[in-house]
Amino acid sequence: MELNITHSTEEETRRDFDVIIIGAGASGFSAAIYAVRSGLSAIILDKSVSGGLTAEAPLVENYLGFKAIPGVDLAREFANHASEYAPINEYTEVYSIKKGAEKFTVETNKGNYTGSSVIVATGTTHKHLNVPGEKEYYGKGVSYCSTCDGYLYKDRKVVVIGGGNSGAIAAISMSEYTSEMRILEFMPRYMCEEAYINTIRNRKIPYLMNSQVLEIVGNGKKVTEVRYKNRETGKEDVVETDGVFIYVGLLPQTGFLKDSGVNLNDRGYINVDQKGRTSVNGIYASGDVTGTEAQIATAVGDGCRVSMTLYSDLLKNGKR
Repeated sequence: MELNITHSTEEETRRDFDVIIIGAGASGFSAAIYAVRSGLSAIILDKSVSGGLTAEAPLVENYLGFKAIPGVDLAREFANHASEYAPINEYTEVYSIKKGAEKFTVETNKGNYTGSSVIVATGTTHKHLNVPGEKEYYGKGVSYCSTCDGYLYKDRKVVVIGGGNSGAIAAISMSEYTSEMRILEFMPRYMCEEAYINTIRNRKIPYLMNSQVLEIVGNGKKVTEVRYKNRETGKEDVVETDGVFIYVGLLPQTGFLKDSGVNLNDRGYINVDQKGRTSVNGIYASGDVTGTEAQIATAVGDGCRVSMTLYSDLLKNGKR
């Protein structure tokens, strides 16, 4: 999803910075602003477009200063603000981070960058169901982003798989314009916050608990139904649908750290101390990729904290 942000062109060819920030989401943007305001040079790299998961939120109602704002609009505000401080290089995928005698080398698909410090703020990506039909019908009825694709199903039937907060928000938002909406939830209880439960009930959106999706079925060109079973009774059933939106959890984007020496936990999230330091001196991490509560406000706060920690460490080590 393009945010049409204003990119800096002044340092397009520059390859060496005080801080290299990996991840152009809420936490990375915040980290960049605080790093540059401390007098450090910084660049933001992202393998996709700016915005992260903030841009995928249909509506954000819990970020201070905005009573209600579409996630894509909030992400645009973040990106435009951050771009005034540091260049943002999109479609720049990081392959590895290597520590040298004096600096880190960040290897990407667009060449190498060097920096005295690195902040990893890559966040998370959507978890897949791994059921038949999911991969085959991606883009043909299967989606992981209601903000991106929801309105394509105006006046049509839609199923949301996953009834946590993200799935609930997506279902509530799309219920405004779809002809039929329902939620399939694996667990035997509501998995979203009370406020969303009340809205789901008020709008009479079916919330089918104990539902295990077995297959996403199509006619070769598009999705036609979802096959699932009740985990308690074992009974199988199908629901006809035109679109399937999957919200079954998130995975940390840490694959590029495999040989970096940075310690990860058993779920793949980065282990950090209370200030955002990783197991490698000079590499810091912030936001969702550290396993913190997946909230925009938390990510922004983490970005602030980690840059302040980084600058404080430089002062203590006589490097500033």
